[in-house]
Amino acid sequence: MYKEKRLFAKHKKKRPKTMSKFINPFTDYGFKLIFGREVSKDLLIEFLNDLLEGERVITDLQFLNNEQLPLYPEGRGIIYDVYCTTDTGERIIVEMQNRMQSNFKERSIYYLSRAIVNQGRVGNEWKFEIKAVYGVFLMNFIIDKNIKLRTDVILSDRETGELFSDKFREIFIALPLFNKNEEECETNFERWIYILNNMETLKRMPFKARKAVFEKLEDIADVASMSPEDRERYDNSVKVYRDYLVTMDAAEQKGIKEGLEKGIEKGMKEGTQRAQLKIARNMKAKGIDNESIAECTDLPLSIIEGL
Repeated sequence: MYKEKRLFAKHKKKRPKTMSKFINPFTDYGFKLIFGREVSKDLLIEFLNDLLEGERVITDLQFLNNEQLPLYPEGRGIIYDVYCTTDTGERIIVEMQNRMQSNFKERSIYYLSRAIVNQGRVGNEWKFEIKAVYGVFLMNFIIDKNIKLRTDVILSDRETGELFSDKFREIFIALPLFNKNEEECETNFERWIYILNNMETLKRMPFKARKAVFEKLEDIADVASMSPEDRERYDNSVKVYRDYLVTMDAAEQKGIKEGLEKGIEKGMKEGTQRAQLKIARNMKAKGIDNESIAECTDLPLSIIEGL
């Protein structure tokens, strides 16, 4: 048990002890500084084009009011991280989510549905002509027992898989499932995910020779170049994010303590999925068979085989 405890501690997420060179994109304000401003909208355009490569090309976009008021006085309003419309009218919602929320999938459907409903027009002249709505959800957690980095949700026929309508599209990206290093990234989409996952610990911006927009990202994300006002807002956002991490750490430690008292398998089950995945990767790298890893981490065998 002591050996397993040391293994868990060794692979907990390391956090920089000194001031990072680049913005932490997992913070609310940091994410919006990178993708949610007019001055940096070409970063968002490039990211979305790489995400949708082979499907369409966005040449321009316009940011919309990210606060959507309720349709009736007692209703709930919505605040998106980034809400924009493309040059051809499609609505795109982009969000960074750090923790699983109750009814998360239903919440995402509600968000996109509101973006569709808001296209309605008063009068008999409107014939339900709507533009497509996209939801892009970058998740710093694993939803359910998902084993895929990217999950694309569309409206299609259940039996044939044929597309029913192209007006509704959700893309979920489970960031903890991306485990490639810099040299292993083959596509621009993978390069974006690598940078977002590692930005706070990077000493230099990679891939600039391959994609010019990463040079601008280096300037936008440089903490030293921020205005005093932006720096203050960003620092407050970092504090909120780190408070959340401390809370998660406490929950993990509580799970480990209970596990040491009641059995290591139950303790690991109480820990977070991120910690379980890191342990599983380490054991797999040491050549331990998948069945043994499953027994030690309490992870489904299907997830371990996909690591």
